[in-house]
Amino acid sequence: MTNKQLVVVTGGSGFIASHIILQLLQQGYAVRTTVRNLDKRALINKMLHNGGLSDLSQLEVVAADLTHEEPWNSVMAAADYAIHVASPTPTLNFKNEDEMIRPAINGVLYVLRAASRNHVKRVVLTSAYGAIFAGHPNQTTPFTEEVWSDLSQPNIHPYQKSKTMAERAAWDFIANDTTGMELAAVNPVAVMGPVLSADFSHSNIQIQDLLNGKTKAVPRVDSGYVDVRDVAALHILAMTKPAAAGQRFLATTGETYSMLDVANILRTAFPAYAANLPTKTVPTPLLKLAAKANPMLRMVAQVADKYAETSNAKAVAMLDWHPRSAKEAIIATAQSMIDLGIVPQMH
Repeated sequence: MTNKQLVVVTGGSGFIASHIILQLLQQGYAVRTTVRNLDKRALINKMLHNGGLSDLSQLEVVAADLTHEEPWNSVMAAADYAIHVASPTPTLNFKNEDEMIRPAINGVLYVLRAASRNHVKRVVLTSAYGAIFAGHPNQTTPFTEEVWSDLSQPNIHPYQKSKTMAERAAWDFIANDTTGMELAAVNPVAVMGPVLSADFSHSNIQIQDLLNGKTKAVPRVDSGYVDVRDVAALHILAMTKPAAAGQRFLATTGETYSMLDVANILRTAFPAYAANLPTKTVPTPLLKLAAKANPMLRMVAQVADKYAETSNAKAVAMLDWHPRSAKEAIIATAQSMIDLGIVPQMH
């Protein structure tokens, strides 16, 4: 490692993290990234290569996971900044919600404690839109960073709970930290954009399933969408801009699409796949009934027919962040999957 500024990025093989690492290396930072298992090193190298980067001399890959505190101290040694992206992914067949919530909270605290001990200047936490929208049944104005998920409401999905409680734990930690370390949080809506390998995030699977013809009808779910390249750029702005300290930022284009809109965008952009793409929606009462028997549908059923407008005014005004359109992000996801052979070519 040279005397460049060193940024620790947790969960380096993940979809968002790989794009953050790519941009940091392109901007001249040194990066140390963590993976649960060093077998993932080859995958990270491949993803960065697919992203157009050939010089990986400033990248170090180390093993650490969110269930053990010990390794984090050495992970944070000599780091200037840390971007904490790693989080337990939604297991849809968990036995109790603690399986998702506990590691998320503990993981954040392990990272922050180690960062504080090692005098890291600022930590950027990848939180989620799930820490903002849950438990608000009758929202009529776009969600902003001022809003927090209301966990006192019944039936909030454990993934949303884990994201909300982990972000709350981070802000509580920083409020009591005496080292002067700063915190910023980024809360993305559904993240789209180019996948760099066949190992990608759960929000992209919907595009794969649509193109492959696996989705015969779509739930009536509205969502904001944002490109992973813009999410990565927002993390770096949140890391470097003085104004970002102590702030949370919604990563959204401010546009809202239904799942049928997404299918229609793909139909126009990729006419060869038109026959695979759904034209019908699933009535929400039917979806809710099915979710009682199938826990895999619970998270979707909870957001069906729910208001999902979001605002990015804060990130635009405070950090001069200008994301590409949601449509461009959705098309880029599909194109990358076709290019990498994740979705078979259709002519």
